[in-house]
Amino acid sequence: MSEPVRLSKRLVELLGCSRREAELYIEGGWVTVAGEVVEQPQFKVTDEPIVLLPGAEAEDVPPATLLLHKPAGCSVEQALALLTRENRWADDDPTLRAVHKHLVRQQPVGLLEREASGLLVFTQSWGVTRHLTNRHKPLEEEYVAEVKGTLVEGGLDKLKRGIRQGERTLPVCKVSWQNETHLRLALKAPQPGDIRTLCRLVGLQLVSLRRIRLGTVSMAKLPQGQWRYLKPNERF
Repeated sequence: MSEPVRLSKRLVELLGCSRREAELYIEGGWVTVAGEVVEQPQFKVTDEPIVLLPGAEAEDVPPATLLLHKPAGCSVEQALALLTRENRWADDDPTLRAVHKHLVRQQPVGLLEREASGLLVFTQSWGVTRHLTNRHKPLEEEYVAEVKGTLVEGGLDKLKRGIRQGERTLPVCKVSWQNETHLRLALKAPQPGDIRTLCRLVGLQLVSLRRIRLGTVSMAKLPQGQWRYLKPNERF
């Protein structure tokens, strides 16, 4: 049996390519060892069969943006731990190849309260982070709020006009009843606790909260606890 060597070194020997090209092939998910895709250039191999898959390209893996349906009560750290191959939505776009490099060094943006569920964005893209955190052009966020209590007279109109709370005016809402116990609210740049406060000021108690849209990107049918890629044609 041969002495263990790095997969990238063995691939250089097999293909006659450069070390950098070998690393790009491996990190891109184009190399199998004994029939299994291996994406770590430092992986040690001996005499196992190594195959470069058809269509392989020695290119940098582009940064990825992932959309997660965060469960209620889940911290950011716990949400990050859900970004695994096993939790990728089965109905995600199959043309978007999942590679290990897309699941590491992901940063949450557009944070969601721990008690809330719904759309949470993770990205490796500086451009996406800058866009979602631009205080001068905040994106509209849409929520479904389960409530109980009795709405004060003219309560929805008050939410639509904006309510003063201390030295701050709470965000103006586009709001309507989804059914007898659920409101749909669209507002910009809500701070933690804002929606709970808005509900309280019009006689309602917030029971649960779910974000369903950020900008023009909707969570749609993404199951709770699962994630999908932001599609190339999607823009926040």
